[in-house]
Amino acid sequence: MRRIVLMLVVLALAAPAQAKAARVSDKDIVDAYHYMIARWVTLRQEGSDFRGKFKWNQIFHRDLSTDVARAYPYLEAAYSEAWIYTDETSCTQIDLPKITNRYYTVQVMNLWGEVVANINDRAYPKHTSGKFVLCTKGTKIYLPPDAQRIDLPGRKSRLVMRIELGADPAEAVRLQNQVDMKATGDPVADELPIVLDFPYDRMPNVNAFDHTVEILNSDVDINRGMSSLQKKARAVTKAATDPAERARIDEVITKQAVPAFFAEVPKLRPAQNGWFHPRAVGNYGSDYLTRSVAVLTGLWPNVPKEVMYFRAVGLDGGKTFIQTWPKNALPTQKAVFFWSVTAVKAMEHKVLANSIDRYQLQKHSALKYNPDGSLTIAYGPGAPAGFPESNWLPTAAGQKYDLMWRFYGPTKDLVDGKFYPPALVAK
Repeated sequence: MRRIVLMLVVLALAAPAQAKAARVSDKDIVDAYHYMIARWVTLRQEGSDFRGKFKWNQIFHRDLSTDVARAYPYLEAAYSEAWIYTDETSCTQIDLPKITNRYYTVQVMNLWGEVVANINDRAYPKHTSGKFVLCTKGTKIYLPPDAQRIDLPGRKSRLVMRIELGADPAEAVRLQNQVDMKATGDPVADELPIVLDFPYDRMPNVNAFDHTVEILNSDVDINRGMSSLQKKARAVTKAATDPAERARIDEVITKQAVPAFFAEVPKLRPAQNGWFHPRAVGNYGSDYLTRSVAVLTGLWPNVPKEVMYFRAVGLDGGKTFIQTWPKNALPTQKAVFFWSVTAVKAMEHKVLANSIDRYQLQKHSALKYNPDGSLTIAYGPGAPAGFPESNWLPTAAGQKYDLMWRFYGPTKDLVDGKFYPPALVAK
């Protein structure tokens, strides 16, 4: 009897300790939050797309005339999108026409924003057109003998296709409309583990952790070293089932995780001449924080060998800035294929409305070069006096904006971080 009483005392003393062990540290909450942001953003996008026109394994060709209304616009390319679902019974076939003398790529990403494939004449020089079949890795299924198989790490993937508009946009659109996609079987896609719909200016709260197990099970993180972060995310989810802990977790998210995340953003983008670019893009390895920043601020960025991104942020739309490229380092000399610069609203990432409907300058713009061969571009609410109007990209007074430079087929010095766009000079 005495032994039983002692055992009950021990168990009684141990109970509070077990309850206390469910508590997660502030640091673990912050780490888990920063890790999960990338997945939450792609979940939000999946839900948003399927509330619109998207259907599984059907490619959606965007209309050039409506592209200016989108966030993160790619106005230099015919742009198409799709959500891919494959399983052990079905792959997804893409039929590409022959595309010559212009840049194109079919970019495929997993649900963490990692680029898992690029289909183009550089990746597949012996199979540049015709049938490409996307399959879940390990699937054993008959494929046409003239098809190029591409294995994917999970069942769901996101696809983005860009075809350079170039000097003949109508031809780019004609090629775009020849691209077809279909499932080889009749797959039934898994439902979303959670519906997320947070605006760009308000980050998720503790509720986003409620389905962590289902979210982590819905797509494998292909990067190594993520198990400890997934363990932290599961621990936060478990702790949040206690009302008191849930309130504390939400407070840590609001007061620590979110401010720390945005405080890290500038540090994750090396800067020179006032221009930022991500320290990693497309594939991130163990750098989950950069991945979350890249997915949140750019959603579907590609790998550096395809395109390099540079951004000047928080500019005053009422001021005029001048940028001069020397004759031995012109934009056309820094891109094997082509380049573009776009002005977008700082928060919404949509183009700035202006009286001449000019939202971008690019390789095929009718630019005027200086007598010494250099190139000067002006950004402001009006073209400077005596300045060629063709070299002016309009901004809007009273509107903060970002400038985005993209270099397709960037030169090695861009990729290596040895060259940045020239500085902006206030006029």
